[in-house]
Parts: sequence; C-alpha cells; structure tokens
Amino acid sequence: MFSFFKSKPILKDLIPDNYVDIHSHLIYGIDDGAQTIEDTRTIIKAMQQMGFDQAIATPHTTPLVWENTREGILNQYKKVQEELPTESKAIELRVASEYMMDETLLPHIENKELLTLKKDYVLVEMSYMNPPIQLMDILFQLKSNGYDIVLAHPERYNFYHQNTAMYKKLKKAGCLFQMNLLSATGYYGKHVLEAANFLLSNGLIDFVGSDIHHEKHIKGFEAKVEVKGIEFFTQAISNNQEFRK
Repeated sequence: MFSFFKSKPILKDLIPDNYVDIHSHLIYGIDDGAQTIEDTRTIIKAMQQMGFDQAIATPHTTPLVWENTREGILNQYKKVQEELPTESKAIELRVASEYMMDETLLPHIENKELLTLKKDYVLVEMSYMNPPIQLMDILFQLKSNGYDIVLAHPERYNFYHQNTAMYKKLKKAGCLFQMNLLSATGYYGKHVLEAANFLLSNGLIDFVGSDIHHEKHIKGFEAKVEVKGIEFFTQAISNNQEFRK
C-alpha cells in the first residue's frame, strides 16, 4: 500500500483521519500519564491534529503502584468529561484500563470487574522485568471467563527478544498483540525496533496503540518510521476499526 514511498514516511502521516486509538494515558492525575487537566487538554489537542477520531484512555491498574479501581477510573473519566466537554466529544473519549497481570488480577477476572476496550476486549500488560509466574493460568482464566485478551506492547518485553518462540505460544494461548505506534520509529531503542520487525514480518501484530503519556511521546510522532514491513504496520492501524464505537 505504501510501496510508493521513496523515503521513510513520518509516523504521524500514516495515521488515518478515522483512526481509533485503544491505548493512552490521558486521564490526568491517575497514573504516570497526564498529571494535570492541562496535560489532558494538550494530549487531546495533539491527537486531533494527528487525525485521531476516537480514543480509549487506559489508565494503569497496577498493584502497589497505581491501585486504581473500576469505580475510581470511571469517576476520574467523568470528571474529565465535565471539565473538558468539547475536547472529550471531539475525539469521542472513552475509558478502559491497562491491567498488570499478576495473581491479584484473578479475583477481578472471576467477578467480571474489568473495564474493557469494547465488549469483552481487555488490555493487559506484564512487568518489563519478567513475566508473571502464573502467566498461563491468568491467560486461561481470562479466556475461560469470556475475555478477548489484548496484550499491550509485546515488542517491549526484553525477556522475549531472545525467546521469540514464546510469542507464538502467547498467540496460541489466545493473546491478540497490540504494538505501540512509537515502536515503529525506534523510540524505545534498537532491540524493541528489531522485535517489532519480527512480530510484523510474522503477521503477529493485530492492533496498535499510541500509549501516549506526555508531550515527549507526542513529539515522537514527528519521527520517521523505521520498521521494514510498512504494509503490515498500516494494516494493523486499520484493524483498530474493530474498536469503533
């Protein structure tokens, strides 16, 4: 589709006007993303300028770090809607959560308390240090309880870079893969870019997400796309239409 590019495209130029983002941290004061209402306003404005049509904010739910609850996230989301009514409607802002996978997640899975991206799609992540000991059990419980698992930024888990067979094992366990848009530019480093190339070339990436936390991430969209499989990357961007409201 983009084979006509003689030079590497700029990331923001690959964002279509109808893009639906499924991963960001623009709800202020609730995790390591936006800290103030002005931060939220800035992020939303930047998203609009880049062509984002809809956005699902996904504040972290991480035990001992960001002890967010379903009620707390929904309350802060409502607050943003009230304080920024025009901006919230402009990008059809919605909210879910990005859940850290560990043993504390299990009771919330069983009680159907998870905030989902849409229908039963739930966004989950792992620690960057190492995968959870109960990983396969957690994935099994999610699937058994009817959830569709969207694993955030698999290309960023360094412990899988030398164990790429694990990516296919995760796929067999029911994981859909969400790659970060900035990973395509080398923003997170050479090894993450190489992992992104591997996942794209093997057809393992299903969706993408901005994972925007702050202005530095926004500026990252001005960089050139370095991944080799542009056609696989743009297809993943198009696949986000699955989450259109």
